[in-house]
Amino acid sequence: MPRFIQTDWFGPLAIAVVAIALIGSFNPSFLSPLNIQVLLLAITVNMLIAFSQMIIIAIGQMNLAVGAIGGLAAISFAGMMQVWGLPAPLAALLAAGIGLLAGIVNGAFIAGTGISAFVITLATLSVFKGVNLAITKAQPFYGVPQSVKDFGNTTFLGPLPWLVIPAAIVFAAMWYLLNRLPLGRFILAVGGNAHSAELSGISVSRTVISAHAISGLLAALAGIALVARLEIGQPTIGDDWLILSFAAPVIGGAVLAGGHVSSFATLLGVIIVAIITQALVLFHIDPFLVQVVLGALILWAVGMNRWREIRVNSGLKRI
Repeated sequence: MPRFIQTDWFGPLAIAVVAIALIGSFNPSFLSPLNIQVLLLAITVNMLIAFSQMIIIAIGQMNLAVGAIGGLAAISFAGMMQVWGLPAPLAALLAAGIGLLAGIVNGAFIAGTGISAFVITLATLSVFKGVNLAITKAQPFYGVPQSVKDFGNTTFLGPLPWLVIPAAIVFAAMWYLLNRLPLGRFILAVGGNAHSAELSGISVSRTVISAHAISGLLAALAGIALVARLEIGQPTIGDDWLILSFAAPVIGGAVLAGGHVSSFATLLGVIIVAIITQALVLFHIDPFLVQVVLGALILWAVGMNRWREIRVNSGLKRI
């Protein structure tokens, strides 16, 4: 039992369960099929956003361009269907490729120049956003096919939205990557200590590029999913992703210095954020308070991680 309690996901799981019970008791509509559908739609998209940042946190870096990459992929997806008349699967594949390429560009600049990921991704954020606005002229793409709209807003098996299926595949793939594949171990090793990883024969540059490529791909998938959900290619997609992308992994126990992340705990962090957001709506509280709550949650989670690190270090010193 003590080992169970000490896992990264126990705290977020307990918070999520208690929050659901309390909010459901005060407002029974919180557990209605319609509200569950809304929650699941938010969780599916937000999980992709959180994972796109989580994989970068794993190598001890940050990606400020997550939203810009996702927004560029989103308007590319909608634009290719409206302007070029491409079928949705092909447009989605090409948009995902744009996100992958953008991630590779970020990783290559960081690995090749040695400049901080903060500076590089801050610069590419502006570049990708500028390309977005140049393509759209700040105007939305409305020509989203009905099949895409249906996939983003209809359900199967009661309140389960179709978007849950690709999200579940991504979750399984990320868990398998970090827990079973050599690349996942390389990513965590580089985040833990890049110098030691290099001495062990791991190519730090290749690992950094791979992590950013995965991040770009996941951000693109989030943008594509959001187009399906919103039924429109909005040029502002991705503008508000940054805080959320950090909040969920940190709530899930991710160490910002790198080397330690958890897919399941990050998913629980996403669920907690979605529950809080939906509760504010149900209780008619100013939705802008969400940003305040997210900031407070990040500070709390970082504080808890630091406290745990101090306890571990003090235990090692006593030994």
